[in-house]
Amino acid sequence: MADVIVTIKIMPESINEDLEKIKEKAIKKINEFGGELGKEEIEPVAFGLKALKLIIVYNESKGSPDALEEAIKDIEGVQSAESVDVRRAIG
Repeated sequence: MADVIVTIKIMPESINEDLEKIKEKAIKKINEFGGELGKEEIEPVAFGLKALKLIIVYNESKGSPDALEEAIKDIEGVQSAESVDVRRAIG
């Protein structure tokens, strides 16, 4: 089976949330899901608010990233988590 590369955009509840703590908790959820972190980015949104984008890789046998999104949404300080890009890696 191939791997899936997913970019998940995590929006904090406010500009005061610690993105580093959110990232650490999200990485734990990703590992529990069976994926691994490939890359991370901080994306300015507006008025000091920044989004955390995590690019992860996991085996396609895990299925849709919906369960991972829901797990990340349960992290304290997270307003939303959304898959903004999903690709199948072959090779």
